Amino acid sequence: MQLWKSWVIATKDFSIFRRKKRIIYSLIVVPLLMSIGLPLVIQFMIRPDAPTDEIIILMNAFSYFYVILAYIIPSTLASYSILGEKIEKSLEPLLATPTTDSELLFGKTIASFLPCICVIYVSSIIFMVLLDLFTYNAIGYLFFPNWSMVFILLLAVPLSSILSIQLNVIISSRVNDVRTANQLAFLLFIPFMGVYFLIVANAISLSITTLFLISVTLFIIDAALFYLSKATFSRDEILTKWK
Repeated sequence: MQLWKSWVIATKDFSIFRRKKRIIYSLIVVPLLMSIGLPLVIQFMIRPDAPTDEIIILMNAFSYFYVILAYIIPSTLASYSILGEKIEKSLEPLLATPTTDSELLFGKTIASFLPCICVIYVSSIIFMVLLDLFTYNAIGYLFFPNWSMVFILLLAVPLSSILSIQLNVIISSRVNDVRTANQLAFLLFIPFMGVYFLIVANAISLSITTLFLISVTLFIIDAALFYLSKATFSRDEILTKWK
């Protein structure tokens, strides 16, 4: 596989994304609102009689939200990656280029992954700084950075993002509507929320062990989707279906 060919495909998608205001808004607005809104929720909860343990549990749960965010944000970009080519009337020339399926799929993955991961990392810095400012007096120390957040940002977030991208690329190569692609990808969002509610209820803790198990699960699913995408991606079928 020649990586420069994948990068050419990715840069082409970058130029398309920049022209689509809806995509730019979805990429920036949600993480920004979350990075400011979640710390404000914690600030409103802080009272002299508020149990410190409850605040810490909620901060851990909000930290896990970045794993969920890493799944949500790439959905629009990734689902548009194939369907957008159809809308831009550039699908047939793309599929006719002298690139392998692996190079094409990897280029599409890069195009969705890099913008999303950059936005998540920037918003997480805002999130951590605000939470430390709001909670230092209540808990007596700076809660962030901690090992759980490091584990989330460096392992769970990238794996969650890759899962979302691969799933949406597979779906978008088989449907004709962006909304349909997003709705199908939403089904896998439910388990993420299930884990979040378990953390809020203190049924499970956001420990390194828990994060490791989540990351291993995400890695296994990512690997399975990678082989599935290569096995099911068919240029001839896509061209025939969408002519």
